[in-house]
Amino acid sequence: MCGIVGIVGRNAVAGQVVDALRRLEYRGYDSAGIATLEAGRLERRRAEGKLSNLQLKLLQNPLAGAIGIGHTRWATHGRPNETNAHPHATERLAVVHNGIIENFRELKAELAAQGCAFETETDTEVVAQLVSHLMRTGLGPVAAVEAALPRLRGAFALAFLFAGQEDFLIGARHGAPLAVGFGDGETYLGSDALALAPFTDEITYLDEGDWTILTRDGAEIRDGAGHVVARPRQKIATQAFLVDKGNYRHFMAKEIHEQPEVVGRTFAHYVDLAAGRVALPEALPFDFATLTRISITA
Repeated sequence: MCGIVGIVGRNAVAGQVVDALRRLEYRGYDSAGIATLEAGRLERRRAEGKLSNLQLKLLQNPLAGAIGIGHTRWATHGRPNETNAHPHATERLAVVHNGIIENFRELKAELAAQGCAFETETDTEVVAQLVSHLMRTGLGPVAAVEAALPRLRGAFALAFLFAGQEDFLIGARHGAPLAVGFGDGETYLGSDALALAPFTDEITYLDEGDWTILTRDGAEIRDGAGHVVARPRQKIATQAFLVDKGNYRHFMAKEIHEQPEVVGRTFAHYVDLAAGRVALPEALPFDFATLTRISITA
């Protein structure tokens, strides 16, 4: 599991991307990275290890772009080092990815036979090379992504940043969550709403197979067939402490110790204390009064 974020902003976004990644660090801390555009050129900063290592690199060598993508990694394909850290890039684009591309070996062999050179051990680099290859055939960024997505098998959420496109990101999801956030002259992508909470309280969750084109003015969402669709927006009320490690050494310990509290908050949503009753969202095919035991798995 990894965390991804994308921002189309009005000012330098590196600080916002790092803030969002900090809220996604529970999804992986093997490495982290950011890509932005400066004068239309792709610029990256990546670091092995925790997000603090990336922050140090950014202090030493800042990024000034007003559009960018970021990633915090839990390694699946390839060792957890800087070379394999996201974003992966070609001369045309950078991409971040949460999930697994199951057919990456077949795609890699196909692209290598056509002259593509690979630098990493990851499945994600195949996505970058595939879209770049399609662009070299004459397709624009949108058409290239649309042509590439059906060729990917597995579970993924993706965010693409293109050289020369200062007001333009593409996101896509298949089997992994991805949210779009709406701000004042800014638009956001994130693996979950927690990542976007500092910037906006207005969120749209992409449906399975959706992909989206983000600009500063908003987001156009398309389904797997390429049709423009409307997905509902919703207000979120996310509390910062939910993504802070607090006094725990790591997120796993925090998750274990907070299980009773989380279950309690979940049940409390359906309890009407004033009326003294439980209000479930819809009729269930069983009667709670007849149950003697409930097992919860996650």
